[in-house]
Amino acid sequence: MTRFTQAELEAARDRLVPDVVADGLAVLFCGINPGLMTAATGHHFARPGNRFWPVLHLSGFTPRLMKPAEQGELLPYGLGITNVVARATARADELSAEEYHEGGQLLASRLTGWKPRWLAVLGVTAYRAAFDDRKAQVGPQERMFGDTRVWVLPNPSGLNAHWTAATMAEEFGRLRVAAQD
Repeated sequence: MTRFTQAELEAARDRLVPDVVADGLAVLFCGINPGLMTAATGHHFARPGNRFWPVLHLSGFTPRLMKPAEQGELLPYGLGITNVVARATARADELSAEEYHEGGQLLASRLTGWKPRWLAVLGVTAYRAAFDDRKAQVGPQERMFGDTRVWVLPNPSGLNAHWTAATMAEEFGRLRVAAQD
């Protein structure tokens, strides 16, 4: 993996990370916001300690462990990636309540055009903040955006020590099975 200096990572804060999206996906995974490594590389979940790519494979969404640079290869599997908030930060706790709220509104409007079957929000705290649903738990939600159903998944960040890769893979796998219906 490319090594970046702290100055290069800080400069990445202003870079937008393109969505990996196509119309009619089975599942659109939605991160909180890009981290600095993601912004520097342009590849979602690029930080080495992030468990998104291993868990995606362990749960059966992909037939092999993919690297962040291969994110475009998700589309043929009916999978995509976006974020609630576009602004890159070192940590998600740098985001304001207004950014979450505005990001949630923008995401909801974008979903009507993309029409994925499932929106998978990666992090219950992010989902609660973006969609003002303080009681939400990990799992399927009652809320829908048009025909798009919503599932909240655990945040794959290495900072989320409450979930192991194995337990996250179980929850991701539940969504995978539901998305096949």
